[in-house]
Amino acid sequence: MDKETADHHFETSKLKEIVMQSKDIIYYCLVKPKPQVLFVNAALEHYFGSGSVQQCYEQSELIYYRLHPDFRDIIQKKWSGNFDYDKPIIQCWLDENGRERWFEELATPVYEKGELIAIHGILRNIDGWIRLQKDLEYRISHDALTGAFSRNFFERMMKRYDDEVDVPIAIILCDLDELKTVNDRFGHREGDRLIKEAAKILMNFQSEKVLISRIGGDEFAILAAELEQTEVDHLVAKIGEAVNSYNNRDWAMKMSYGYAYSHSSKGNMERLFEEADRNMYDNKFGKKG
Repeated sequence: MDKETADHHFETSKLKEIVMQSKDIIYYCLVKPKPQVLFVNAALEHYFGSGSVQQCYEQSELIYYRLHPDFRDIIQKKWSGNFDYDKPIIQCWLDENGRERWFEELATPVYEKGELIAIHGILRNIDGWIRLQKDLEYRISHDALTGAFSRNFFERMMKRYDDEVDVPIAIILCDLDELKTVNDRFGHREGDRLIKEAAKILMNFQSEKVLISRIGGDEFAILAAELEQTEVDHLVAKIGEAVNSYNNRDWAMKMSYGYAYSHSSKGNMERLFEEADRNMYDNKFGKKG
C-alpha cells in the first residue's frame, strides 16, 4: 500500500469514526426507486432507544410514527422535493417514553438527471434551546407575581380579536377594593398576598375561551370569547360568589366588576374595554354611596 492510499484509508477510517461517535443524527436515504435508509449512525438510539437503527434499515417507515403530527406536512414536503433545502427544518419527535425531543435538521437533496433520488442530512438536538425559548415566551406572556397572563399578552389578544378574529366576546374588568388600606396597615407583602389570592380565585375560571390577565397593580382583565351574554352574566355571578366565599376566611377580599359584551369582536375591542372600565368604576364608586 503506497503512502497516498494509506493516507486516504486513514482519513476515511477517521471520518467514519467521527460520524459514528457523533451526537448528531446523520443519515443517507434513498427516495427512488423506493424509500430506503442506506445509513444512519448510532446517535439515533440515544434519542429513540435500542434497536431503532436496525428498525430504520428493516422498516424505515415505522420511525415516522414517532414524528409529532404537527410536523408531518413539512417532513412530507422534504421527501417530495417541493422544499427549500437551504433552510433548516425545526421538528419535534416523541422518544420511546413519549417525551418531546426537538431537532434542527439540515437536509441536502441528491439529484440524478434533474430528479430527486436521495436525501442526506444531519439532525441536531435542540431540546435546551426550545426549553429556553418556551421559558422566555412564558415570562413575556405571564405575570411574574400571580402566574396569570400578562398585560402584554392581553394587549396582543385584544389586537388579534380586533383585527383578525371575529367572534362574540366580552371584556370583564375586576379591581380589588381597598388594597391601599391593606398596604398601609399591613405592608406591601400582605398586599401582594391579597393580589395573588385574587388571581388564584379568578384563574379557577380560566379555560380555552376564558383568559385571565393581570393588567395593573390590582386590576385584572378577562377575555371571554365565543360565549352568549347569558353565559357571561353567569360567569360574573360565579366569580362574585367565589370572592364572597373567600371573605369567610381571615382576609376580607372586596372586588369591583364591570363588563361589556358584543356579538362581534372585530373593530370593537377598544370600545368594549372603555365600556367595561366605566362599568367597573360605576360599580366601585356605587359601593361608596
